[in-house]
Amino acid sequence: MYDIAIIGSGPAGVSAALNAKILQKRFIWFSSGAVSEKVARAELIKNYPGLPDIKGGELAWTLKNHAESMGIEITERVVTGIYETGDKFSLTVGSDIFESKTVILCIGVQSVKPVRGEEQFLGRGVSYCATCDGFLYKGKTIAVLCTDKRFEHEVEYLCKLAHKAYVIPLYKYCQINMPNTEIIVDTPLEFAGDLKLKEVCFKNKKIEVDGAFVLRGAVSPATLVHGLQTEGGHIVVKRDCSTNINGIFAAGDCTGRPYQYAKAAGEGNIAVHSAVEFLDKK
Repeated sequence: MYDIAIIGSGPAGVSAALNAKILQKRFIWFSSGAVSEKVARAELIKNYPGLPDIKGGELAWTLKNHAESMGIEITERVVTGIYETGDKFSLTVGSDIFESKTVILCIGVQSVKPVRGEEQFLGRGVSYCATCDGFLYKGKTIAVLCTDKRFEHEVEYLCKLAHKAYVIPLYKYCQINMPNTEIIVDTPLEFAGDLKLKEVCFKNKKIEVDGAFVLRGAVSPATLVHGLQTEGGHIVVKRDCSTNINGIFAAGDCTGRPYQYAKAAGEGNIAVHSAVEFLDKK
């Protein structure tokens, strides 16, 4: 059981992790990568206090090095669901469950919007976890929507289980090549069906499937936490970074504009102190 679970490795997540360490809380830090790709890809950052005209790659290295120098490690895994269970939260990570008394969401802004019907059919034919649900579709027809090459090992795992797999890579140079696999270079517009998923729809065609897997580095806030209040794709927070769910806090770009690294780092600090105050009151 952890005191705090932090999700996301941008400036907000790094700030939250550093302060959780300083405040001597038992915490776990999740991210799909060692450091935020958004930071690493920035060409030049001119307004980060104390680091004028720094390149994104340099700032990413600085943040990562700071965390490592304090003995903080990132658990490089994707959290696909957060559920309130009594006075704690259960986090679904692949086939594993982690428990924490509080959660801090530093998940940034989704660059890939959910496909229409994705949230509607979640758990009814749509899954985010290959290792959790892949065996349910052994010998069946599936679609696998993948947004990043680093998830290709999960795609291959699913293809081996399925009778037929339609792989939909939303990136260049997909290297999946298996006898039962068909690569579709197109953007899905909708997941459709009735009680369960039946079709994946594109602009000019539809494919019939028994299930679909969506493999991306992050899940939208509303899907990640049922009942979480959002507005315009952002998590609604109070001044102390608390959300409408007691024990869940949010910081950084996911809470809304301005999308600034300095703002994100400040909110990460606030969120941890608010989480600690919440723990102390309990």
